[in-house]
Amino acid sequence: MRKLTEEKLQAERERLENMKEFEYQYEDHILVCGIDEAGRGPLAGPVVAGAVILPRACEILFLNDSKKLSEKRREALYEEIREKASAFAVGVVGADRIDEINILQATYEAMRLAINKLGVEPEVLLNDAVTIPGIAVSQVPIVKGDSKSVSIAAASIMAKVTRDHMMEEYDKIFPEYGFAKHKGYGTAVHINALKEFGPCPIHRRSFIKNFVGGSL
Repeated sequence: MRKLTEEKLQAERERLENMKEFEYQYEDHILVCGIDEAGRGPLAGPVVAGAVILPRACEILFLNDSKKLSEKRREALYEEIREKASAFAVGVVGADRIDEINILQATYEAMRLAINKLGVEPEVLLNDAVTIPGIAVSQVPIVKGDSKSVSIAAASIMAKVTRDHMMEEYDKIFPEYGFAKHKGYGTAVHINALKEFGPCPIHRRSFIKNFVGGSL
């Protein structure tokens, strides 16, 4: 990672301080957990949720909403979060389950899985704009939380990178669809492959009816 000038380093630290507003608001809670997901929109693959508890004094430069970061930066931050987090986990819910219960309920299910895998019980959850049903822990839904909270930003990166890695592995099994490049999203290349080859086991049948019609 490039070395910053003192001026840019100071500006980056000030940006991160602004992203700790909610962490400071709940600083009487030791275990503040950020929650976010990746993969609600694609035509194929799982929805993945991340849950991350950061130490109070933790500094991770360039931490931000995963969608605002380059792939290279996300990968580097993924490793740094794994190294510095007090606890982290991901929850994965596959295409069959998404078709069975719908994407919103599957997203909640992935979030509950991630929380239950943390190994510790959070005292408060900072969520990206949702309130997760079936969770007894206090929750704070924050609109655009992945760009307002370092904890949610860290969770968004863990979810996004984990899902990207899974789609790269699926690309080796189903190379005709190009999953390594588009990660299951509905690009022209993906839709053309879907029309030519039909769906594979990781396609969400409830998402692709307009593209494959009667072949489902």
